[in-house]
Amino acid sequence: MSSINSLFRTFILVPRCTKFVPIQNRSITTSLRLCETLRKPHAPPPTRKLSPITWKTLAVSAAIGAGALGVVYYLQAEKDLKIARERKRAVGKAAIGGTFELVDPDGKIVKSQDFLGKWVMIYFGFTHCPDVCPDEIEKLVHVVDKLEKESKLFVQPIFISVDPKRDTPPVVGKYIKEFSDKIIGLTGSVDQVAQACKSYRVYFSAGPPNDEDDYIVDHTIIIYLVGPDGDFVDYYGQTHDVDKIVGSVLLNKLKYDQINQKQSWIPSIDLKGLTQAS
Repeated sequence: MSSINSLFRTFILVPRCTKFVPIQNRSITTSLRLCETLRKPHAPPPTRKLSPITWKTLAVSAAIGAGALGVVYYLQAEKDLKIARERKRAVGKAAIGGTFELVDPDGKIVKSQDFLGKWVMIYFGFTHCPDVCPDEIEKLVHVVDKLEKESKLFVQPIFISVDPKRDTPPVVGKYIKEFSDKIIGLTGSVDQVAQACKSYRVYFSAGPPNDEDDYIVDHTIIIYLVGPDGDFVDYYGQTHDVDKIVGSVLLNKLKYDQINQKQSWIPSIDLKGLTQAS
Protein backbone atom coordinates (compact mmCIF):
# COMPACT_ATOMS: atom_id res chain seq x y z
CA MET A 1 0.00 0.00 0.00
CA SER A 2 2.87 2.32 0.79
CA SER A 3 4.45 1.61 -2.60
CA ILE A 4 1.26 2.63 -4.36
CA ASN A 5 1.15 5.90 -2.45
CA SER A 6 4.76 6.65 -3.33
CA LEU A 7 4.14 6.04 -7.01
CA PHE A 8 1.12 8.31 -6.95
CA ARG A 9 3.11 11.12 -5.35
CA THR A 10 5.79 10.78 -7.94
CA PHE A 11 3.27 11.04 -10.76
CA ILE A 12 1.78 14.17 -9.20
CA LEU A 13 5.20 15.86 -8.90
CA VAL A 14 6.19 15.24 -12.50
CA PRO A 15 5.35 18.31 -14.67
CA ARG A 16 2.84 17.59 -17.32
CA CYS A 17 2.81 19.00 -20.89
CA THR A 18 -0.43 20.79 -21.58
CA LYS A 19 0.03 20.92 -25.41
CA PHE A 20 0.87 18.00 -27.62
CA VAL A 21 3.21 18.95 -30.51
CA PRO A 22 3.60 16.39 -33.26
CA ILE A 23 7.20 17.21 -34.18
CA GLN A 24 7.54 14.52 -36.75
CA ASN A 25 4.30 15.43 -38.59
CA ARG A 26 5.32 19.16 -38.72
CA SER A 27 8.60 18.29 -40.39
CA ILE A 28 6.85 16.21 -43.03
CA THR A 29 4.31 18.96 -43.75
CA THR A 30 7.06 21.58 -44.18
CA SER A 31 8.98 19.34 -46.56
CA LEU A 32 5.91 18.76 -48.73
CA ARG A 33 5.27 22.51 -49.02
CA LEU A 34 8.88 23.13 -49.99
CA CYS A 35 8.69 20.46 -52.72
CA GLU A 36 5.50 21.94 -54.09
CA THR A 37 7.13 25.37 -54.19
CA LEU A 38 10.19 24.07 -56.04
CA ARG A 39 8.04 22.19 -58.56
CA LYS A 40 6.10 25.31 -59.55
CA PRO A 41 7.46 27.09 -62.68
CA HIS A 42 9.24 30.35 -61.96
CA ALA A 43 7.37 33.43 -63.19
CA PRO A 44 9.43 35.67 -65.51
CA PRO A 45 10.58 38.95 -64.02
CA PRO A 46 8.23 41.88 -64.73
CA THR A 47 9.19 43.78 -67.86
CA ARG A 48 8.92 47.55 -68.29
CA LYS A 49 6.24 48.45 -70.82
CA LEU A 50 7.32 51.06 -73.37
CA SER A 51 4.85 53.82 -74.30
CA PRO A 52 3.76 53.77 -77.96
CA ILE A 53 4.09 57.61 -78.04
CA THR A 54 7.67 58.79 -78.45
CA TRP A 55 9.34 61.93 -79.74
CA LYS A 56 10.00 60.14 -82.99
CA THR A 57 6.37 59.19 -83.51
CA LEU A 58 5.32 62.73 -82.63
CA ALA A 59 7.72 64.16 -85.20
CA VAL A 60 6.49 61.77 -87.89
CA SER A 61 2.86 62.58 -87.06
CA ALA A 62 3.56 66.31 -87.19
CA ALA A 63 5.27 65.97 -90.58
CA ILE A 64 2.37 63.97 -91.98
CA GLY A 65 -0.14 66.48 -90.60
CA ALA A 66 1.76 69.43 -92.08
CA GLY A 67 1.92 67.71 -95.45
CA ALA A 68 -1.80 66.95 -95.40
CA LEU A 69 -2.57 70.55 -94.41
CA GLY A 70 -0.40 71.82 -97.25
CA VAL A 71 -2.26 69.66 -99.75
CA VAL A 72 -5.58 70.98 -98.43
CA TYR A 73 -4.44 74.60 -98.81
CA TYR A 74 -3.10 73.90 -102.28
CA LEU A 75 -6.37 72.30 -103.41
CA GLN A 76 -8.36 75.20 -101.96
CA ALA A 77 -6.13 77.73 -103.74
CA GLU A 78 -6.50 75.86 -107.03
CA LYS A 79 -10.26 75.82 -106.54
CA ASP A 80 -10.34 79.58 -105.87
CA LEU A 81 -8.24 80.27 -108.96
CA LYS A 82 -10.49 78.12 -111.09
CA ILE A 83 -13.56 79.97 -109.79
CA ALA A 84 -11.88 83.33 -110.47
CA ARG A 85 -11.00 82.33 -114.04
CA GLU A 86 -14.53 81.06 -114.69
CA ARG A 87 -16.02 84.25 -113.24
CA LYS A 88 -13.78 86.43 -115.42
CA ARG A 89 -14.67 84.37 -118.48
CA ALA A 90 -18.39 84.56 -117.69
CA VAL A 91 -18.44 88.29 -116.95
CA GLY A 92 -16.20 89.17 -119.88
CA LYS A 93 -14.30 92.38 -120.35
CA ALA A 94 -15.37 95.58 -118.66
CA ALA A 95 -17.19 98.20 -120.72
CA ILE A 96 -14.39 100.65 -119.86
CA GLY A 97 -11.18 100.61 -121.86
CA GLY A 98 -10.24 99.88 -125.43
CA THR A 99 -7.88 100.79 -128.20
CA PHE A 100 -6.64 104.22 -129.11
CA GLU A 101 -4.25 105.83 -131.60
CA LEU A 102 -2.70 109.17 -130.65
CA VAL A 103 0.41 111.29 -131.19
CA ASP A 104 3.35 111.77 -128.81
CA PRO A 105 5.34 115.03 -128.37
CA ASP A 106 7.72 113.98 -131.15
CA GLY A 107 4.88 113.60 -133.62
CA LYS A 108 5.03 109.79 -133.66
CA ILE A 109 1.92 107.62 -133.70
CA VAL A 110 1.37 105.78 -130.43
CA LYS A 111 -1.14 102.94 -130.17
CA SER A 112 -2.63 101.27 -127.12
CA GLN A 113 -1.15 97.97 -128.32
CA ASP A 114 2.32 99.46 -127.79
CA PHE A 115 1.83 99.09 -124.03
CA LEU A 116 0.87 95.42 -123.94
CA GLY A 117 2.89 93.57 -121.31
CA LYS A 118 3.08 96.64 -119.06
CA TRP A 119 1.00 98.02 -116.23
CA VAL A 120 -0.31 101.43 -117.29
CA MET A 121 -2.02 104.33 -115.49
CA ILE A 122 -3.84 106.86 -117.68
CA TYR A 123 -5.05 110.33 -116.77
CA PHE A 124 -7.17 112.52 -119.06
CA GLY A 125 -6.74 116.29 -118.68
CA PHE A 126 -5.58 119.46 -120.42
CA THR A 127 -2.55 121.69 -120.11
CA HIS A 128 -4.49 124.88 -119.29
CA CYS A 129 -6.15 123.32 -116.25
CA PRO A 130 -5.55 125.69 -113.31
CA ASP A 131 -5.42 123.33 -110.33
CA VAL A 132 -7.15 119.92 -110.56
CA CYS A 133 -5.04 118.43 -113.33
CA PRO A 134 -1.69 119.45 -111.79
CA ASP A 135 -2.74 117.95 -108.46
CA GLU A 136 -3.85 114.67 -110.04
CA ILE A 137 -0.74 114.41 -112.22
CA GLU A 138 1.51 114.99 -109.20
CA LYS A 139 -0.40 112.28 -107.36
CA LEU A 140 0.06 109.95 -110.32
CA VAL A 141 3.81 110.61 -110.31
CA HIS A 142 4.05 109.87 -106.56
CA VAL A 143 2.16 106.61 -107.07
CA VAL A 144 4.39 105.28 -109.83
CA ASP A 145 7.55 106.40 -108.01
CA LYS A 146 6.47 104.65 -104.80
CA LEU A 147 5.52 101.46 -106.62
CA GLU A 148 8.87 101.34 -108.37
CA LYS A 149 10.92 102.23 -105.29
CA GLU A 150 9.19 100.11 -102.65
CA SER A 151 7.70 97.23 -104.65
CA LYS A 152 9.94 97.09 -107.72
CA LEU A 153 6.85 97.44 -109.91
CA PHE A 154 7.16 99.70 -112.93
CA VAL A 155 3.93 101.33 -114.03
CA GLN A 156 3.87 103.50 -117.16
CA PRO A 157 2.05 106.80 -116.55
CA ILE A 158 0.26 108.34 -119.54
CA PHE A 159 -1.33 111.78 -119.94
CA ILE A 160 -3.97 112.16 -122.66
CA SER A 161 -5.19 115.62 -123.52
CA VAL A 162 -8.91 116.32 -123.88
CA ASP A 163 -8.19 119.69 -125.47
CA PRO A 164 -6.76 118.89 -128.91
CA LYS A 165 -7.39 122.44 -130.18
CA ARG A 166 -4.78 124.01 -127.90
CA ASP A 167 -2.76 120.98 -126.75
CA THR A 168 -0.52 120.31 -129.71
CA PRO A 169 2.23 117.65 -129.38
CA PRO A 170 4.95 120.21 -128.51
CA VAL A 171 2.71 121.89 -125.92
CA VAL A 172 1.92 118.55 -124.27
CA GLY A 173 5.59 117.56 -124.28
CA LYS A 174 6.62 120.77 -122.53
CA TYR A 175 3.78 120.44 -120.02
CA ILE A 176 4.55 116.91 -118.82
CA LYS A 177 8.26 117.68 -118.46
CA GLU A 178 7.31 119.89 -115.52
CA PHE A 179 6.12 116.82 -113.60
CA SER A 180 8.23 113.83 -114.56
CA ASP A 181 10.25 112.38 -117.40
CA LYS A 182 8.43 109.09 -116.92
CA ILE A 183 5.10 110.41 -118.21
CA ILE A 184 4.21 109.90 -121.85
CA GLY A 185 2.08 112.78 -123.12
CA LEU A 186 -0.38 112.06 -125.91
CA THR A 187 -2.72 114.19 -127.97
CA GLY A 188 -4.09 114.08 -131.49
CA SER A 189 -6.83 115.26 -133.75
CA VAL A 190 -10.33 115.93 -132.51
CA ASP A 191 -11.48 112.53 -133.77
CA GLN A 192 -8.52 110.68 -132.27
CA VAL A 193 -9.01 112.29 -128.85
CA ALA A 194 -12.76 111.67 -129.01
CA GLN A 195 -12.19 108.00 -129.77
CA ALA A 196 -9.79 107.58 -126.84
CA CYS A 197 -12.22 109.31 -124.49
CA LYS A 198 -15.07 107.16 -125.76
CA SER A 199 -13.10 103.98 -125.08
CA TYR A 200 -12.60 104.96 -121.44
CA ARG A 201 -16.01 106.57 -120.98
CA VAL A 202 -14.42 109.96 -120.32
CA TYR A 203 -16.74 112.96 -120.44
CA PHE A 204 -15.26 116.26 -121.67
CA SER A 205 -16.80 119.51 -122.77
CA ALA A 206 -15.15 122.86 -123.51
CA GLY A 207 -16.75 125.84 -121.81
CA PRO A 208 -17.43 129.22 -123.37
CA PRO A 209 -14.30 131.28 -124.11
CA ASN A 210 -13.65 134.57 -122.38
CA ASP A 211 -12.43 137.80 -123.92
CA GLU A 212 -8.92 136.38 -124.24
CA ASP A 213 -10.24 133.26 -125.97
CA ASP A 214 -9.36 131.20 -122.91
CA TYR A 215 -11.72 128.51 -121.70
CA ILE A 216 -11.97 125.69 -119.21
CA VAL A 217 -12.62 122.09 -120.25
CA ASP A 218 -14.96 120.18 -117.98
CA HIS A 219 -13.92 116.52 -117.92
CA THR A 220 -13.93 113.30 -115.92
CA ILE A 221 -11.28 113.36 -113.17
CA ILE A 222 -10.15 109.75 -112.94
CA ILE A 223 -6.89 107.80 -113.08
CA TYR A 224 -7.34 104.50 -114.93
CA LEU A 225 -5.34 101.33 -114.23
CA VAL A 226 -4.75 99.05 -117.22
CA GLY A 227 -3.28 95.55 -116.98
CA PRO A 228 -0.54 93.96 -119.09
CA ASP A 229 -3.17 92.39 -121.34
CA GLY A 230 -4.52 95.82 -122.24
CA ASP A 231 -7.74 95.39 -120.28
CA PHE A 232 -9.14 97.92 -117.82
CA VAL A 233 -8.54 96.86 -114.20
CA ASP A 234 -9.51 99.69 -111.83
CA TYR A 235 -9.97 103.45 -111.50
CA TYR A 236 -9.18 106.07 -108.84
CA GLY A 237 -10.90 109.40 -108.24
CA GLN A 238 -9.87 112.51 -106.33
CA THR A 239 -10.75 110.94 -102.97
CA HIS A 240 -8.05 108.27 -103.38
CA ASP A 241 -4.71 109.28 -101.92
CA VAL A 242 -1.30 107.92 -102.88
CA ASP A 243 -1.20 105.11 -100.29
CA LYS A 244 -4.69 103.85 -101.17
CA ILE A 245 -3.87 103.76 -104.86
CA VAL A 246 -0.55 101.99 -104.27
CA GLY A 247 -2.25 99.36 -102.13
CA SER A 248 -4.97 98.83 -104.72
CA VAL A 249 -2.47 98.49 -107.58
CA LEU A 250 -0.46 95.88 -105.66
CA LEU A 251 -3.61 93.95 -104.80
CA ASN A 252 -4.79 93.99 -108.42
CA LYS A 253 -1.38 92.83 -109.58
CA LEU A 254 -1.49 89.95 -107.10
CA LYS A 255 -4.90 88.87 -108.38
CA TYR A 256 -3.74 89.18 -111.97
CA ASP A 257 -0.64 87.07 -111.32
CA GLN A 258 -2.67 84.38 -109.56
CA ILE A 259 -5.24 84.12 -112.34
CA ASN A 260 -2.64 84.11 -115.09
CA GLN A 261 0.01 82.00 -113.39
CA LYS A 262 1.43 78.95 -115.12
CA GLN A 263 0.32 75.41 -114.31
CA SER A 264 1.79 74.24 -111.02
CA TRP A 265 4.14 71.27 -110.89
CA ILE A 266 1.83 69.64 -108.33
CA PRO A 267 -0.70 67.44 -110.18
CA SER A 268 -4.28 68.50 -109.87
CA ILE A 269 -6.79 66.16 -108.23
CA ASP A 270 -10.37 65.77 -109.38
CA LEU A 271 -12.18 65.81 -106.02
CA LYS A 272 -15.56 65.34 -107.70
CA GLY A 273 -14.35 62.18 -109.42
CA LEU A 274 -12.93 60.81 -106.18
CA THR A 275 -16.21 61.48 -104.39
CA GLN A 276 -18.24 59.66 -107.03
CA ALA A 277 -15.80 56.75 -107.08
CA SER A 278 -16.09 56.29 -103.33
